Amino acid sequence: MNQDYVLALDQGTTSSRAILFDRAGKPVAVAQQEFDQLYPQPGWVEHRPHDIWSSQLNAARNVLAQSNVKPDQVVAIGITNQRETTIMWDRRTGLPVHNAIVWQCRRTAEDCDRMRSEGLASLFQQRTGLVLDAYFSGTKARWLLDNVAGARDLAREGRLAFGTVDTWLIWNLTGGRVHTTDPSNASRTLMFNIERGDWDDELLKILSVPRETLPLVSPSSAVIGETDPSLFGRAIPIAGNAGDQQAALLGQVCASPGMSKNTYGTGCFMLLNTGSEKVASKNNLLTTVAWKIAEEPVQYALEGSVFIAGAAIQWLRDGLKIISSAAETEAMAASVRDNGGVYFVPAFVGLGAPHWDQYARGTIVGLTRGSTREHIVRAALESIAYQTRDVLECMREDSKIDLKELRVDGGAVQNDFLMQFQADLLGIPVVRPSNTETTAAGAAFLAGLAVGFWPGVDEIARLWERERTFEPQMKASERDLLVEGWTHALERARGWVSG
Repeated sequence: MNQDYVLALDQGTTSSRAILFDRAGKPVAVAQQEFDQLYPQPGWVEHRPHDIWSSQLNAARNVLAQSNVKPDQVVAIGITNQRETTIMWDRRTGLPVHNAIVWQCRRTAEDCDRMRSEGLASLFQQRTGLVLDAYFSGTKARWLLDNVAGARDLAREGRLAFGTVDTWLIWNLTGGRVHTTDPSNASRTLMFNIERGDWDDELLKILSVPRETLPLVSPSSAVIGETDPSLFGRAIPIAGNAGDQQAALLGQVCASPGMSKNTYGTGCFMLLNTGSEKVASKNNLLTTVAWKIAEEPVQYALEGSVFIAGAAIQWLRDGLKIISSAAETEAMAASVRDNGGVYFVPAFVGLGAPHWDQYARGTIVGLTRGSTREHIVRAALESIAYQTRDVLECMREDSKIDLKELRVDGGAVQNDFLMQFQADLLGIPVVRPSNTETTAAGAAFLAGLAVGFWPGVDEIARLWERERTFEPQMKASERDLLVEGWTHALERARGWVSG
Protein backbone atom coordinates (compact mmCIF):
# COMPACT_ATOMS: atom_id res chain seq x y z
CA MET A 1 0.00 0.00 0.00
CA ASN A 2 1.02 3.63 -0.40
CA GLN A 3 2.53 5.16 2.70
CA ASP A 4 0.22 8.11 2.94
CA TYR A 5 0.15 9.21 6.58
CA VAL A 6 2.23 10.50 9.45
CA LEU A 7 1.14 9.43 12.93
CA ALA A 8 1.45 12.06 15.65
CA LEU A 9 1.45 10.97 19.28
CA ASP A 10 0.33 13.90 21.44
CA GLN A 11 0.91 13.01 25.08
CA GLY A 12 -0.72 15.66 27.28
CA THR A 13 -1.25 16.37 30.94
CA THR A 14 -4.72 14.86 31.19
CA SER A 15 -4.95 12.60 28.13
CA SER A 16 -2.99 10.87 25.40
CA ARG A 17 -4.01 11.44 21.80
CA ALA A 18 -3.05 10.00 18.45
CA ILE A 19 -3.73 11.80 15.18
CA LEU A 20 -3.14 10.73 11.58
CA PHE A 21 -2.13 13.48 9.13
CA ASP A 22 -2.28 13.26 5.35
CA ARG A 23 -0.01 14.98 2.83
CA ALA A 24 -2.19 18.09 2.93
CA GLY A 25 -1.34 18.41 6.62
CA LYS A 26 -4.91 17.72 7.64
CA PRO A 27 -5.93 15.45 10.51
CA VAL A 28 -7.91 12.53 9.14
CA ALA A 29 -8.51 10.56 12.35
CA VAL A 30 -8.15 11.19 16.09
CA ALA A 31 -8.20 8.88 19.09
CA GLN A 32 -7.91 9.93 22.72
CA GLN A 33 -7.70 8.31 26.12
CA GLU A 34 -7.75 10.15 29.45
CA PHE A 35 -5.83 8.99 32.51
CA ASP A 36 -5.83 9.68 36.25
CA GLN A 37 -4.33 12.71 37.95
CA LEU A 38 -2.81 12.00 41.37
CA TYR A 39 -2.59 14.57 44.17
CA PRO A 40 -0.74 12.90 47.09
CA GLN A 41 -0.32 16.18 49.00
CA PRO A 42 -1.45 19.78 48.52
CA GLY A 43 0.56 21.26 45.67
CA TRP A 44 1.89 17.85 44.57
CA VAL A 45 0.84 16.36 41.21
CA GLU A 46 1.79 12.91 39.89
CA HIS A 47 0.98 10.49 37.07
CA ARG A 48 1.48 6.75 36.91
CA PRO A 49 4.10 6.23 34.17
CA HIS A 50 2.31 3.07 33.04
CA ASP A 51 -0.87 5.11 32.53
CA ILE A 52 1.04 7.51 30.29
CA TRP A 53 2.47 4.70 28.20
CA SER A 54 -0.60 2.45 28.02
CA SER A 55 -2.98 5.31 27.20
CA GLN A 56 -0.66 6.53 24.43
CA LEU A 57 -0.24 3.05 22.96
CA ASN A 58 -4.00 2.44 23.09
CA ALA A 59 -4.69 5.77 21.38
CA ALA A 60 -2.21 4.93 18.60
CA ARG A 61 -3.69 1.50 18.01
CA ASN A 62 -7.24 2.87 18.15
CA VAL A 63 -6.63 5.61 15.60
CA LEU A 64 -5.28 3.06 13.12
CA ALA A 65 -8.17 0.68 13.76
CA GLN A 66 -10.96 3.24 13.46
CA SER A 67 -9.50 4.76 10.28
CA ASN A 68 -8.71 1.40 8.65
CA VAL A 69 -5.17 2.63 8.04
CA LYS A 70 -2.65 -0.20 7.90
CA PRO A 71 0.70 0.16 9.71
CA ASP A 72 2.54 0.03 6.38
CA GLN A 73 0.68 3.17 5.31
CA VAL A 74 2.32 5.09 8.16
CA VAL A 75 5.55 6.62 6.91
CA ALA A 76 6.76 7.91 10.30
CA ILE A 77 5.79 8.74 13.87
CA GLY A 78 6.21 12.14 15.49
CA ILE A 79 5.99 12.65 19.26
CA THR A 80 4.99 15.70 21.25
CA ASN A 81 4.52 15.77 24.99
CA GLN A 82 3.92 17.53 28.28
CA ARG A 83 7.43 18.76 28.80
CA GLU A 84 8.83 19.13 32.32
CA THR A 85 7.14 16.04 33.77
CA THR A 86 9.89 13.78 35.12
CA ILE A 87 10.21 9.99 35.16
CA MET A 88 13.03 7.70 36.34
CA TRP A 89 13.17 3.98 35.68
CA ASP A 90 15.40 0.93 35.92
CA ARG A 91 17.07 0.29 32.57
CA ARG A 92 17.25 -3.44 33.26
CA THR A 93 13.59 -4.00 34.13
CA GLY A 94 12.02 -0.98 32.43
CA LEU A 95 10.03 -0.34 35.62
CA PRO A 96 9.68 3.20 37.02
CA VAL A 97 11.12 3.76 40.49
CA HIS A 98 8.33 6.23 41.37
CA ASN A 99 5.33 7.95 39.89
CA ALA A 100 6.01 10.67 37.34
CA ILE A 101 6.34 14.11 38.94
CA VAL A 102 4.16 16.40 36.81
CA TRP A 103 5.24 19.84 35.59
CA GLN A 104 2.56 21.44 37.79
CA CYS A 105 3.99 19.90 40.97
CA ARG A 106 5.36 22.35 43.58
CA ARG A 107 7.16 19.91 45.89
CA THR A 108 10.60 21.34 45.09
CA ALA A 109 9.71 25.01 45.60
CA GLU A 110 11.83 25.24 48.76
CA ASP A 111 14.75 23.64 46.93
CA CYS A 112 14.52 26.41 44.33
CA ASP A 113 14.31 29.03 47.08
CA ARG A 114 17.49 27.68 48.64
CA MET A 115 19.43 27.79 45.36
CA ARG A 116 18.26 31.34 44.73
CA SER A 117 19.43 32.33 48.21
CA GLU A 118 22.81 30.85 47.29
CA GLY A 119 23.01 33.19 44.31
CA LEU A 120 22.60 30.50 41.66
CA ALA A 121 19.65 31.99 39.74
CA SER A 122 21.77 33.99 37.28
CA LEU A 123 24.00 30.97 36.51
CA PHE A 124 21.01 28.79 35.68
CA GLN A 125 19.39 31.53 33.60
CA GLN A 126 22.59 32.20 31.65
CA ARG A 127 23.21 28.53 30.87
CA THR A 128 19.66 27.22 30.42
CA GLY A 129 17.53 30.28 29.65
CA LEU A 130 15.22 29.31 32.51
CA VAL A 131 14.32 30.72 35.91
CA LEU A 132 14.84 28.67 39.04
CA ASP A 133 11.39 27.24 39.58
CA ALA A 134 9.84 23.94 40.64
CA TYR A 135 8.17 23.86 37.20
CA PHE A 136 11.30 22.44 35.56
CA SER A 137 12.69 18.91 35.64
CA GLY A 138 16.07 19.33 37.34
CA THR A 139 14.89 19.69 40.93
CA LYS A 140 12.31 16.96 40.34
CA ALA A 141 15.14 14.61 39.30
CA ARG A 142 17.09 15.49 42.43
CA TRP A 143 14.00 14.89 44.58
CA LEU A 144 13.59 11.40 43.12
CA LEU A 145 17.27 10.58 43.66
CA ASP A 146 17.14 11.83 47.26
CA ASN A 147 13.76 10.43 48.29
CA VAL A 148 13.29 7.11 46.49
CA ALA A 149 14.96 4.25 48.30
CA GLY A 150 17.74 2.74 46.20
CA ALA A 151 17.56 5.34 43.42
CA ARG A 152 21.11 6.63 43.88
CA ASP A 153 22.40 3.06 44.14
CA LEU A 154 20.79 2.27 40.78
CA ALA A 155 22.35 5.44 39.37
CA ARG A 156 25.82 4.41 40.59
CA GLU A 157 25.33 1.01 38.94
CA GLY A 158 24.41 2.71 35.65
CA ARG A 159 20.90 1.26 35.76
CA LEU A 160 18.84 4.39 36.40
CA ALA A 161 17.40 6.27 33.42
CA PHE A 162 16.01 9.82 33.56
CA GLY A 163 13.54 11.09 31.04
CA THR A 164 10.89 13.60 30.26
CA VAL A 165 7.72 12.06 28.83
CA ASP A 166 9.04 11.91 25.25
CA THR A 167 12.02 9.87 26.44
CA TRP A 168 9.77 7.47 28.35
CA LEU A 169 7.56 6.96 25.29
CA ILE A 170 10.51 6.42 22.94
CA TRP A 171 12.04 3.92 25.37
CA ASN A 172 8.83 1.90 25.41
CA LEU A 173 8.09 2.29 21.70
CA THR A 174 11.54 0.92 20.83
CA GLY A 175 11.42 -1.91 23.34
CA GLY A 176 14.04 -0.26 25.55
CA ARG A 177 16.58 0.11 22.77
CA VAL A 178 16.65 3.92 22.52
CA HIS A 179 17.16 6.39 25.38
CA THR A 180 16.95 9.85 23.82
CA THR A 181 15.30 13.24 23.90
CA ASP A 182 15.46 16.34 21.69
CA PRO A 183 16.84 19.85 22.39
CA SER A 184 13.39 21.38 22.93
CA ASN A 185 12.62 18.99 25.79
CA ALA A 186 16.18 19.01 27.11
CA SER A 187 16.04 22.80 27.31
CA ARG A 188 13.26 22.51 29.91
CA THR A 189 15.26 20.54 32.48
CA LEU A 190 17.56 23.15 34.13
CA MET A 191 20.40 20.81 33.13
CA PHE A 192 20.93 21.62 29.43
CA ASN A 193 23.28 24.32 28.17
CA ILE A 194 21.29 25.86 25.31
CA GLU A 195 24.35 27.65 23.92
CA ARG A 196 26.52 24.53 23.64
CA GLY A 197 23.66 22.13 23.00
CA ASP A 198 24.74 19.62 25.64
CA TRP A 199 24.13 18.68 29.25
CA ASP A 200 25.98 21.08 31.54
CA ASP A 201 28.33 19.32 33.98
CA GLU A 202 28.48 22.23 36.44
CA LEU A 203 24.70 22.40 36.70
CA LEU A 204 24.48 18.62 37.01
CA LYS A 205 26.90 18.79 39.95
CA ILE A 206 24.82 21.50 41.65
CA LEU A 207 21.68 19.39 41.19
CA SER A 208 23.46 16.13 42.11
CA VAL A 209 22.15 14.41 38.98
CA PRO A 210 24.63 11.93 37.41
CA ARG A 211 25.20 12.49 33.67
CA GLU A 212 24.95 8.72 33.19
CA THR A 213 21.23 8.83 33.92
CA LEU A 214 20.53 11.32 31.13
CA PRO A 215 19.38 10.54 27.58
CA LEU A 216 21.23 11.26 24.35
CA VAL A 217 20.07 14.54 22.78
CA SER A 218 19.03 13.93 19.16
CA PRO A 219 17.64 16.41 16.59
CA SER A 220 13.93 17.20 16.76
CA SER A 221 13.58 16.12 13.12
CA ALA A 222 15.58 12.98 12.35
CA VAL A 223 15.05 9.22 12.39
CA ILE A 224 15.99 8.29 15.95
CA GLY A 225 14.76 4.70 16.06
CA GLU A 226 11.99 2.32 15.09
CA THR A 227 9.02 0.96 16.96
CA ASP A 228 9.23 -2.60 18.18
CA PRO A 229 7.44 -4.68 15.51
CA SER A 230 5.25 -6.31 18.15
CA LEU A 231 3.43 -3.02 18.85
CA PHE A 232 1.93 -2.28 15.44
CA GLY A 233 2.79 -5.33 13.34
CA ARG A 234 5.79 -3.68 11.70
CA ALA A 235 8.65 -1.38 12.63
CA ILE A 236 7.74 2.29 12.01
CA PRO A 237 10.41 5.01 12.03
CA ILE A 238 10.25 7.50 14.91
CA ALA A 239 11.38 10.67 13.16
CA GLY A 240 9.99 13.68 15.04
CA ASN A 241 10.16 14.78 18.66
CA ALA A 242 9.46 18.12 20.34
CA GLY A 243 7.87 19.46 23.48
CA ASP A 244 4.24 20.36 23.03
CA GLN A 245 4.61 24.13 22.90
CA GLN A 246 7.54 24.12 20.50
CA ALA A 247 5.65 21.65 18.34
CA ALA A 248 2.66 24.00 18.30
CA LEU A 249 4.93 26.85 17.21
CA LEU A 250 5.91 24.81 14.14
CA GLY A 251 2.36 23.53 13.71
CA GLN A 252 1.27 27.17 13.41
CA VAL A 253 4.13 27.58 10.91
CA CYS A 254 5.66 30.37 12.99
CA ALA A 255 8.93 29.43 11.34
CA SER A 256 10.33 32.94 10.87
CA PRO A 257 11.67 35.31 13.55
CA GLY A 258 8.97 37.61 14.91
CA MET A 259 6.08 35.17 14.48
CA SER A 260 4.22 34.12 17.62
CA LYS A 261 1.56 31.72 18.81
CA ASN A 262 -0.36 31.07 22.00
CA THR A 263 -1.70 27.66 23.00
CA TYR A 264 -4.73 27.59 25.29
CA GLY A 265 -4.68 24.24 27.03
CA THR A 266 -4.42 23.17 30.65
CA GLY A 267 -1.99 26.05 30.90
CA CYS A 268 -1.35 28.87 28.46
CA PHE A 269 1.89 29.03 26.51
CA MET A 270 3.01 31.85 24.28
CA LEU A 271 6.11 31.46 22.11
CA LEU A 272 7.86 34.00 19.92
CA ASN A 273 10.26 32.69 17.28
CA THR A 274 13.63 34.46 17.55
CA GLY A 275 15.38 32.37 14.88
CA SER A 276 19.01 31.37 15.45
CA GLU A 277 19.38 34.24 17.96
CA LYS A 278 19.15 33.36 21.63
CA VAL A 279 17.34 36.35 23.19
CA ALA A 280 17.86 36.77 26.93
CA SER A 281 14.80 38.03 28.79
CA LYS A 282 14.90 40.92 31.25
CA ASN A 283 11.27 40.27 32.19
CA ASN A 284 11.36 36.73 33.58
CA LEU A 285 10.41 35.06 30.32
CA LEU A 286 12.13 31.87 29.25
CA THR A 287 14.69 31.51 26.50
CA THR A 288 14.10 28.06 25.08
CA VAL A 289 15.09 25.88 22.14
CA ALA A 290 12.31 25.84 19.55
CA TRP A 291 13.62 22.88 17.52
CA LYS A 292 16.56 21.47 15.62
CA ILE A 293 15.85 20.11 12.16
CA ALA A 294 18.52 17.60 11.06
CA GLU A 295 21.85 19.43 10.52
CA GLU A 296 20.33 22.92 10.41
CA PRO A 297 21.15 25.45 13.15
CA VAL A 298 19.15 25.32 16.35
CA GLN A 299 16.15 27.67 16.40
CA TYR A 300 15.26 29.53 19.60
CA ALA A 301 12.14 31.11 21.07
CA LEU A 302 11.04 33.34 23.92
CA GLU A 303 8.32 31.71 26.00
CA GLY A 304 5.86 32.80 28.62
CA SER A 305 4.32 29.93 30.56
CA VAL A 306 0.99 30.42 32.33
CA PHE A 307 0.29 27.49 34.62
CA ILE A 308 -3.51 27.57 34.78
CA ALA A 309 -5.76 28.45 31.82
CA GLY A 310 -8.20 25.77 30.68
CA ALA A 311 -7.70 24.09 34.05
CA ALA A 312 -9.60 27.01 35.61
CA ILE A 313 -12.62 26.12 33.50
CA GLN A 314 -12.24 22.46 34.51
CA TRP A 315 -12.31 23.62 38.13
CA LEU A 316 -15.56 25.52 37.56
CA ARG A 317 -17.00 22.25 36.24
CA ASP A 318 -15.47 19.67 38.60
CA GLY A 319 -14.71 21.73 41.71
CA LEU A 320 -17.36 24.42 42.03
CA LYS A 321 -19.79 22.50 39.78
CA ILE A 322 -21.31 25.74 38.46
CA ILE A 323 -21.05 24.58 34.84
CA SER A 324 -21.64 21.18 33.28
CA SER A 325 -19.30 21.64 30.30
CA ALA A 326 -16.71 24.08 28.99
CA ALA A 327 -18.83 24.64 25.90
CA GLU A 328 -21.51 26.54 27.82
CA THR A 329 -19.10 29.17 29.17
CA GLU A 330 -19.21 31.28 25.99
CA ALA A 331 -22.93 31.96 26.22
CA MET A 332 -22.78 32.44 29.97
CA ALA A 333 -19.99 35.02 29.72
CA ALA A 334 -21.81 36.89 26.95
CA SER A 335 -25.06 36.93 28.94
CA VAL A 336 -23.73 39.61 31.32
CA ARG A 337 -22.71 43.09 30.21
CA ASP A 338 -19.29 42.94 31.90
CA ASN A 339 -17.49 41.14 34.70
CA GLY A 340 -19.41 43.07 37.35
CA GLY A 341 -16.13 44.02 39.00
CA VAL A 342 -15.23 40.36 39.59
CA TYR A 343 -11.67 39.20 38.91
CA PHE A 344 -10.46 35.62 39.12
CA VAL A 345 -6.73 34.90 39.52
CA PRO A 346 -6.37 31.12 38.93
CA ALA A 347 -3.06 30.72 40.77
CA PHE A 348 -3.90 27.21 41.98
CA VAL A 349 -0.25 26.13 41.70
CA GLY A 350 1.38 29.54 41.91
CA LEU A 351 1.95 32.05 39.13
CA GLY A 352 4.14 31.42 36.12
CA ALA A 353 5.58 33.99 33.74
CA PRO A 354 6.27 36.80 34.18
CA HIS A 355 5.59 36.76 37.94
CA TRP A 356 7.08 33.40 39.02
CA ASP A 357 5.44 33.44 42.42
CA GLN A 358 5.50 29.90 43.79
CA TYR A 359 3.44 30.95 46.78
CA ALA A 360 0.53 32.71 45.06
CA ARG A 361 -2.81 30.95 45.25
CA GLY A 362 -6.15 31.19 43.49
CA THR A 363 -8.27 34.22 44.33
CA ILE A 364 -11.69 35.58 43.36
CA VAL A 365 -12.10 39.25 44.31
CA GLY A 366 -14.70 41.97 43.79
CA LEU A 367 -17.69 39.86 44.80
CA THR A 368 -20.91 41.65 45.79
CA ARG A 369 -24.48 40.53 46.45
CA GLY A 370 -25.10 41.21 42.77
CA SER A 371 -22.41 38.76 41.63
CA THR A 372 -23.67 35.68 39.81
CA ARG A 373 -22.17 32.48 38.52
CA GLU A 374 -22.15 34.14 35.08
CA HIS A 375 -19.84 36.84 36.42
CA ILE A 376 -17.52 34.21 37.88
CA VAL A 377 -17.49 32.25 34.62
CA ARG A 378 -16.76 35.42 32.67
CA ALA A 379 -13.99 36.35 35.10
CA ALA A 380 -12.45 32.88 34.65
CA LEU A 381 -12.38 33.26 30.86
CA GLU A 382 -11.05 36.81 31.14
CA SER A 383 -8.26 35.63 33.46
CA ILE A 384 -6.84 33.54 30.61
CA ALA A 385 -6.67 36.63 28.39
CA TYR A 386 -5.18 38.83 31.13
CA GLN A 387 -2.40 36.33 31.83
CA THR A 388 -1.64 36.16 28.11
CA ARG A 389 -1.46 39.94 27.91
CA ASP A 390 1.03 40.03 30.80
CA VAL A 391 3.31 37.72 28.84
CA LEU A 392 2.93 39.48 25.49
CA GLU A 393 3.85 42.87 26.94
CA CYS A 394 7.08 41.36 28.28
CA MET A 395 7.83 39.77 24.90
CA ARG A 396 7.44 43.09 23.15
CA GLU A 397 9.91 44.69 25.54
CA ASP A 398 12.47 41.85 25.44
CA SER A 399 12.46 41.28 21.69
CA LYS A 400 11.91 44.87 20.53
CA ILE A 401 9.51 43.32 18.02
CA ASP A 402 6.12 44.91 17.41
CA LEU A 403 3.96 41.83 16.95
CA LYS A 404 1.58 42.03 14.01
CA GLU A 405 -0.75 39.21 15.04
CA LEU A 406 -1.09 36.31 17.43
CA ARG A 407 -1.84 32.85 16.07
CA VAL A 408 -3.82 30.77 18.54
CA ASP A 409 -4.58 27.09 19.13
CA GLY A 410 -5.75 24.70 21.81
CA GLY A 411 -9.20 23.70 23.00
CA ALA A 412 -10.26 27.12 24.32
CA VAL A 413 -9.83 28.89 20.97
CA GLN A 414 -13.27 27.64 19.94
CA ASN A 415 -14.67 30.09 22.50
CA ASP A 416 -15.39 33.20 20.41
CA PHE A 417 -15.97 35.35 23.51
CA LEU A 418 -12.49 34.56 24.80
CA MET A 419 -10.83 35.14 21.45
CA GLN A 420 -12.51 38.52 20.95
CA PHE A 421 -11.66 39.60 24.50
CA GLN A 422 -8.07 38.49 23.87
CA ALA A 423 -7.80 40.62 20.73
CA ASP A 424 -9.30 43.58 22.61
CA LEU A 425 -6.79 43.27 25.45
CA LEU A 426 -3.77 42.84 23.17
CA GLY A 427 -4.71 45.45 20.60
CA ILE A 428 -3.62 43.17 17.73
CA PRO A 429 -5.49 40.63 15.58
CA VAL A 430 -5.92 37.13 17.00
CA VAL A 431 -5.87 34.52 14.24
CA ARG A 432 -7.51 31.11 14.57
CA PRO A 433 -6.37 28.51 12.01
CA SER A 434 -8.60 26.05 10.20
CA ASN A 435 -6.68 23.20 11.78
CA THR A 436 -6.47 23.75 15.53
CA GLU A 437 -4.60 20.46 16.06
CA THR A 438 -1.39 22.43 15.81
CA THR A 439 0.58 20.68 18.54
CA ALA A 440 0.16 17.30 16.89
CA ALA A 441 0.68 18.90 13.47
CA GLY A 442 4.07 20.21 14.59
CA ALA A 443 5.14 16.72 15.64
CA ALA A 444 3.88 15.34 12.33
CA PHE A 445 5.73 18.04 10.38
CA LEU A 446 9.01 17.25 12.15
CA ALA A 447 8.62 13.54 11.40
CA GLY A 448 7.48 14.12 7.83
CA LEU A 449 10.40 16.45 7.09
CA ALA A 450 12.87 13.85 8.33
CA VAL A 451 11.64 11.15 5.93
CA GLY A 452 10.84 13.39 2.94
CA PHE A 453 7.07 13.18 3.32
CA TRP A 454 7.16 16.98 3.01
CA PRO A 455 10.14 18.47 1.14
CA GLY A 456 10.70 21.49 3.39
CA VAL A 457 9.30 24.13 5.72
CA ASP A 458 8.18 26.26 2.76
CA GLU A 459 5.86 23.45 1.67
CA ILE A 460 4.47 23.19 5.20
CA ALA A 461 3.80 26.93 5.28
CA ARG A 462 1.56 26.57 2.23
CA LEU A 463 -0.57 24.03 4.12
CA TRP A 464 -1.53 26.50 6.89
CA GLU A 465 -4.96 28.15 6.56
CA ARG A 466 -6.70 30.76 8.70
CA GLU A 467 -10.30 30.16 9.75
CA ARG A 468 -11.11 33.48 11.43
CA THR A 469 -9.39 36.69 12.49
CA PHE A 470 -10.60 38.52 15.60
CA GLU A 471 -9.88 42.25 15.25
CA PRO A 472 -9.50 44.43 18.37
CA GLN A 473 -12.57 46.59 19.02
CA MET A 474 -12.21 47.86 22.60
CA LYS A 475 -11.31 51.47 23.34
CA ALA A 476 -7.89 51.96 24.92
CA SER A 477 -9.42 53.72 27.93
CA GLU A 478 -11.70 50.77 28.66
CA ARG A 479 -8.83 48.33 28.25
CA ASP A 480 -6.62 50.30 30.64
CA LEU A 481 -9.33 50.32 33.29
CA LEU A 482 -9.80 46.54 33.05
CA VAL A 483 -6.05 45.90 33.23
CA GLU A 484 -5.82 48.12 36.31
CA GLY A 485 -8.43 45.93 38.02
CA TRP A 486 -6.53 42.78 37.02
CA THR A 487 -3.31 44.22 38.46
CA HIS A 488 -5.01 44.88 41.80
CA ALA A 489 -6.37 41.32 41.84
CA LEU A 490 -2.89 39.91 41.18
CA GLU A 491 -1.54 41.78 44.17
CA ARG A 492 -4.04 40.04 46.42
CA ALA A 493 -3.17 36.57 45.14
CA ARG A 494 0.60 36.87 45.44
CA GLY A 495 2.58 35.38 48.31
CA TRP A 496 -0.52 33.85 49.89
CA VAL A 497 1.04 30.65 51.25
CA SER A 498 4.03 32.38 52.80
CA GLY A 499 1.68 34.75 54.61
